Amino acid sequence: MVRLVLFALYAQEDLAFTKGLSDIDEPDIWVKDLTGQIKLWLEVGQPDEKRILKASSKSDQVVICAYSGQASKLWWSGIQGKVERAKNVRVIALPQPSTKALGSWVERGMQLHVNIQEGELLVSCEKGQENFAVEEFRATRA
Repeated sequence: MVRLVLFALYAQEDLAFTKGLSDIDEPDIWVKDLTGQIKLWLEVGQPDEKRILKASSKSDQVVICAYSGQASKLWWSGIQGKVERAKNVRVIALPQPSTKALGSWVERGMQLHVNIQEGELLVSCEKGQENFAVEEFRATRA
């Protein structure tokens, strides 16, 4: 469900799911140009600094989406100093209670509706709705 929310947040032409978990050299979602260059690398979870720096060197922009509440904050505090030199990395977090609620909705053939306005998300389906904000751990430096 977090991958779906991330897909909605960065929706654009050529955005695609990858092999993901079955291929460690690919992100969860990406945008590639016609030459095969990775323009946007979207990763879900808490990757180590080596993976983040590797992604940063392979892509124009990298976004890491954490979703484990306090564990995500601890992960970020431990890794932040190691990835400071990567100027094209953005780290965001989704609130854990909301992601757990979204996970409880999963069923075959479900239809999700996502509205995004000023960093606020409203995700709804026939089982309910969740309204939450995306937390920014680190913005891309100019």
